[in-house]
Amino acid sequence: MRAFFFICLGAFAVIATVGLFPARAETTRPLPVWEAALAKQGGLKPASSFNGIADRGARSLALYAEATKVITHPRCLNCHPVDNIPRQGAAMKVHNPPMTGAQDGHGPAGQRCAACHGAGNFEVGGDNIQSIPGNPKWALAPAKMAWQGKSPGDICRQIKDPARNGGKTLEALHHHMAQDDLIAWGWNPGKGRVPAPGNQKAFGELIRAWIDTGAACPA
Repeated sequence: MRAFFFICLGAFAVIATVGLFPARAETTRPLPVWEAALAKQGGLKPASSFNGIADRGARSLALYAEATKVITHPRCLNCHPVDNIPRQGAAMKVHNPPMTGAQDGHGPAGQRCAACHGAGNFEVGGDNIQSIPGNPKWALAPAKMAWQGKSPGDICRQIKDPARNGGKTLEALHHHMAQDDLIAWGWNPGKGRVPAPGNQKAFGELIRAWIDTGAACPA
């Protein structure tokens, strides 16, 4: 535990030093390539924009397709890995230093997520683009809720299945996506990360409308 603490402390020190003493020649550092690409994807269409689709099933599918802009975004996928190993950044690289969610998603004994991830984002000063994400609930999703690499249709069927979504009804699923403050982190991910498209309110409204139209899933 003590060794891991000093590893984290050293990482903080290096990041802080870079932030406090940026190179003189630069004033603003560009986003990493993958994050810059995400920034070009745009926001979310409002749920009301799909009201013109007369067929209820087709409207439900269209609403879900719009919602997948968030569900399949790296801000979400990084915490829903298939191998219990968290990912980082828009490129979804394996967490560095090496880490696993262990049994409860909060990391192994002596290397708990909270050792480095605090109650909020740790923002580095100066022009450095780095930050360490944080939230009081910071953890990996349970293994049965992993959907990295799955198709939108498979994810859809998974999040509707109480056996694979943490025992949630569709109403509970909507509450989770529309109001959970850990989900809200996706739109406030810290310096150097592009937020998920739109905002949590718009996302929640898409999920609400998708459920109300039958929660249809694509093939």
